[in-house]
Parts: sequence; structure tokens; C-alpha cells
Amino acid sequence: MPYEIVRNDITRMEVDAIVNTANPRPVIGSGTDHAIHKAAGPELLEARKEIGNIAIGQSVATPAFNLHAQYVLHTVSPAWKDGNHHEEELLRKAYEAALTLALKLKCKSVAFPLMSAGSYGFPRDRALLIAVNTISEFTLHHRMQIYLVIFNAEAFSLAGGMFSALKSYVDDNYVAEQTREEYALQRRRRELEEMYHYQANYNAPQELKPAAHAGTITSASVFDKAAPKPSFHPGMSLEEVMGQDITGFRDHLLKLITDSGEKDSVVYHRASISRQLFNKIINKKGYIPSKPTILQLAIGLKLNVEQTKILLEKAGYALSKSSQMDMVIRYFIENKTYDVVVINIALDQYHLPLLGIA
Repeated sequence: MPYEIVRNDITRMEVDAIVNTANPRPVIGSGTDHAIHKAAGPELLEARKEIGNIAIGQSVATPAFNLHAQYVLHTVSPAWKDGNHHEEELLRKAYEAALTLALKLKCKSVAFPLMSAGSYGFPRDRALLIAVNTISEFTLHHRMQIYLVIFNAEAFSLAGGMFSALKSYVDDNYVAEQTREEYALQRRRRELEEMYHYQANYNAPQELKPAAHAGTITSASVFDKAAPKPSFHPGMSLEEVMGQDITGFRDHLLKLITDSGEKDSVVYHRASISRQLFNKIINKKGYIPSKPTILQLAIGLKLNVEQTKILLEKAGYALSKSSQMDMVIRYFIENKTYDVVVINIALDQYHLPLLGIA
């Protein structure tokens, strides 16, 4: 993944740069600022004093001294008032400033705290979404290993309002039994399997009987000439047979990529899919990826719910209300949160399989 959310003490992170939630004035604040100064030693405050005041949304670098890093990026993030004083815009600007500075310093790895979510009172759920969205957008265009470091267990479980709405959504929409749509798809697959097995083992007669009347065109003669015959042979797996039949998936996916106007690299990075797997999906004729991979592609392409359903159907899958995993992912798609890391946090809360994890 381009970035990770980890639970750790940020002062123990071994990275090129550690981001500090600095006080605007050259003094030691509380929380993360205090912990970083304590671990780095008194030299850090002396270096900070040489900088002077830092405006909100700006980031300045000093050596890291006794930390397991090369730099400390002193970044001033906003305090929460009521949400009507550009707090979210300023917090996003603070992340962007630190990322831009890390890029100028040619850092390959950076550790961020969850800025403004502590003593500055920013709602944790909003702080997290701003952090991951800003970092995610940055990693689509730049190669850098970024860690969002959460120390507090309550913050790591996101005890704000982020997942309360998700829980209500799942509770209201989840159904225990399979939907008719899913039953229909499964039945269709079983019927296809039986038909392909029959065709693969069918021995056609050597000679056809002549038509009852001269010049009569039979249905057999018309369809035998008009329709190309799929290639079946004994021993073929259902996946191989289905790969021949479901030819629309790849073409449909390619059209979606073209229509999005995004580069391939942006799509597979946002989807948290490797370039090798993406190339296999695009270039290997008849290859149908797994359902979780297709859901990741939907996220990478920022599809809406209906577009996601169609893409899944092209591969013989359904977005089902009988699947809690499907409902969690659908919730985030409906709310236009196209971030695999955030979705995986939610899936983990429900003890469900994570996207991108084999």
C-alpha cells in the first residue's frame, strides 16, 4: 500500500522524517509535540527557536537529533472551533505543506501523527478522513512510504461518529437470506456449467439426414453457419469456459478507464492493486479477477453504485445485501469515499476480510 495506518509511538518510527504538530511559537506544547521534543533532546528546541514563529498550514524542517529519523517537519495545524472557520481547509493545507516539504527534502518515508485530533479538539473522524484523503491523493502522483501513526487506542478504533452511520446503514440494509438476484446468478452459473460439460463431451453424428423437402433451409443449417462455435474440450475448468463466454468484462473495464480520463497508474494505485495484477486483468484475454479485486477497481475508478453493479455483473458477480462486506463497501461508495485504507478500517471493525489482502 502507498501508505499505512499503524498503531505505534511516533517517536519510535524509523523513517526519513517525522511530522510534529508544532506550536505556532517556538515553545514546547503538549501531546505529540512534547513527546517528540523529549525523545529528540534539548537540541530540537534550540533549532526550533532559530526558526521563529510558524503560520498555521505551514511546515519547516530541522534535524531530528536523537530520533530515529533525519528530519522533524514542524507543522502547525488548526484548532477546532465550530467547523465554520475554515478548519478542514487549514488542516488539509497543513498535511499538504508537510508532504511538499518532505518531497523537497527527497524523503522516502514519512511518519505523520493524526494532526489536530488531540488537544486541538478536531473531531477524530473528520481528522482521519482529511488525513487519508490528502495523503492518498499525494501518493497517486509521488512515490513515498507514508505512515499515519495512531497511539491512542480509542482513536485507532475511531470512536467518533465515522462508523456510527455505517453501522446504521448496514443494520438497515443487510438481509440474512440471499437476494433473488444473487440466486439467479448462481443458478445461471450452474446451468452454464452443466451445458458446457454436456457440449464438451458431445459427439456429433458424422452425417446429417437430408432435409425432408429439397431446398428447405433448416434451423440447424442457419445457425451452424452463422454462429461461431466456442472452443470446448474435455478437461476444461469452469473458469476457462467462463473466460471464453464472459468477453464483455475486459472491454467494459477498458471503456470505464478511458471514460474516467485517469492514467492507469492512478487507477491501480487508488485501487491498491499491483501493476502486475492490473496488467494481467487488462491484457490476459478471458481472465476474470476475484470479486474483491473488482470492487477495488470500482474504488480506483470512483464508480457509483450502479456502475459498480454493472461491472460486477459483467464478471458474473452481484453486489448483494446478503453480504456484510458488500454492504460496508457500498456504504463508502455511496458516500464517495474512495479510499481502500479507510474501507479496510471499517471492514476490520466488522471482522471481515480486508481488500487487497490475499
